[in-house]
This record gives sequence, structure tokens and C-alpha cells, in this order.
Amino acid sequence: MTAKEKKQRVFVALSGGVDSAVTAALLQKQGFNVIGVFIKIWQPEFVECTWKEDRLDAIRVAVVLGIPFREIDLSNAYKEQVVGAMLADYASGITPNPDVLCNRFIKFGALWEWAQKEGADFIATGHHARIRKNGDGAYSLIRGVDEGKDQSYFLWQLTQNDLEHTLMPVGELQKKAVRALAEKYNLPVAGKPDSQGLCFVGDINMQDFLKKLIMVKPGKVITADGDEIGRHSGAELYTIGQRHGFEVYNKGVTSEPRYVSKVDVQKNTLTVSKKKEDITAKKAVLSSVNWVREGAKKEDDFEGTCQLRYRQPPQMCRFEENGKEGSVHFKETQIVVPGQSLVLYRKDECIAGGIIVGV
Repeated sequence: MTAKEKKQRVFVALSGGVDSAVTAALLQKQGFNVIGVFIKIWQPEFVECTWKEDRLDAIRVAVVLGIPFREIDLSNAYKEQVVGAMLADYASGITPNPDVLCNRFIKFGALWEWAQKEGADFIATGHHARIRKNGDGAYSLIRGVDEGKDQSYFLWQLTQNDLEHTLMPVGELQKKAVRALAEKYNLPVAGKPDSQGLCFVGDINMQDFLKKLIMVKPGKVITADGDEIGRHSGAELYTIGQRHGFEVYNKGVTSEPRYVSKVDVQKNTLTVSKKKEDITAKKAVLSSVNWVREGAKKEDDFEGTCQLRYRQPPQMCRFEENGKEGSVHFKETQIVVPGQSLVLYRKDECIAGGIIVGV
């Protein structure tokens, strides 16, 4: 058999869900030599996670498709590079996005490094996003066809090298079509609900989860003038714009909501306000800026749209670049949360992103 006749090997990250299962089936139909891989990640002892059930579902998918099944234990890397970084950010008073870290360091980092050593030509995931090769040979990251499921927001840290050896076939489909294909191919996860949130957090809320892993203590809820009006459970547990989870002594007859406008972990205080303008801004300052495709830059400034959180409708903005830093000016004021990702788009192309560090 010549090199041309040899099937290209693709390692598919089987999560136990319907999207990754259909990804494997589609690539198999396209003639790839498909290997299913289940990634074991870290979870604390106090959390009931579904990873064992997910692993079993991944095995069942591999059996139905008749493809080899492999397992890789990335729990140590996950604990250090995703959970460790997340906890450090919360402890410093900022709100991180662990899904972005997981994609960068685990799925498109450690998994690819291992798969490449095992002879993989590609890796594939069930992300709802698209990869397009342009006429100049560069790759573009495009929103998924299903706008309600698009996950390009979480992929802004990918590079040209990542896109070159990655496949995301379900990004070309509506979610209904994905489930229809799962039924057509008799996949055992066809009716399985989509996963919600982070596996390692389990069925408890983020505040309760964090209380078990970082040192926090109750403190004062104050106004912008410094007057104490309530108590909180630990400044590290809160984020800008949050309006629940803390106590206000005298809410008044109208019980107007109060929003967290400042988190000070050094003083262990939360500043709150009734005014939405106190939690919004017309600008955000970014660090760790990554251009997915360098050719997407236009002169010195960029004008297009952006997202400051997952599933947020596109917001008109202008971006001023300064190396790995930059500033984004919004057409309309936005809630700007330090630690979160801000992702830039030109039409449906995800061209860059960065971490919010201020206003």
C-alpha cells in the first residue's frame, strides 16, 4: 500500500456525548482511520461526577462504530493547568474561564501531543465551530452553523498550527441534524442530554465548590462611599455584575437589586450599587491577545463585533492593538468582568481574543 492509499488516522476525543459520537461516525464515513479516545480529567473527591458513565458511553459508541478505543489520563495536567489556574484567579479576585483553558492545554495541547506520538494525522472534537482553509493556505476559525450552539468563543486561543491538524465536522450542522444522524447510525447516545457546566464542579454551585478549595472568610458589603450595608461569604466568590449570594441588611420597600461593582480580596470587601452604569463600561483592556489568523488584521485598528461571554449576541466594537495587549471600545456599554475572555469577530470569523484585565 502506498502512502497515498494509506488512510489518514484521526483520534476523536469521545466525551460520551452525542456531538463527539457523531463526529467519529462522520469521519469514519469519510474514509478516515478513526480511533476513539476518552480523556480522563481530574475531579475532587467531594464531587459526584459522571465521568465513569461518560467513559462507558464512549466505549459503547466505539463498539457500535467498530473503531479502536483508547483512554488517556490527563488528570494531573488538568488539575495543574486548568483547575489550578482557575483557583489562582478566583483567589486574586478575578473570574476566569476554565473552558478556554481546557481547550488550549488539554484538548488541543496534551491530547494532540500524545496523539501525534501515537501516529495521528489529525485530532477531532465535537465542537460546534468550523475550520476553513483559505486560498493563501491559512486557516480561519468560523462560527458553527447552529448559532445557538456555536462554541467558537471558547476556541480563540487556537493557532494556525492547531487548526491545521484539527477536524470539527459537526460545526457544519444544526444540532437537530446531529441528533438525527446519531439515530440514523444507531449510536447509543442519540437521546443523551447535552452536558451542563463543568464536570469537575458536579451538582453543587460554584460558590460551594470554591469554598472547599480556597480559603475564604465572610466580609463586608459596602457602598461606593464605604458604608457597610451587608455581609458576604468571601470576596473571592463573587464577580462583577452579580446580584445574588450576599446579604443586604435593609433592602427597603422596593427591594431594588444591587450589583457587585468591585471585588477587593485584599480588604475582603464587595462594593455594590443599584446603578447599572456602575458595572458597565465603554472600554475593556486586554492582555494575552492571540490572533487566530494574522492575515485578519486590518491596518492598526480593527472594527467588527465581539463577545464578552458565551452566547452573548455580537456587540459592535473597535479594537486597538499593542502587541499582546490592546483595548476594545464598545458602541454600547458592556458589563466588563476581569479574567473573562473577550473574543473578536469579523462577520462569522473568529479572528482574535484576549483576557480582560480592566477598563
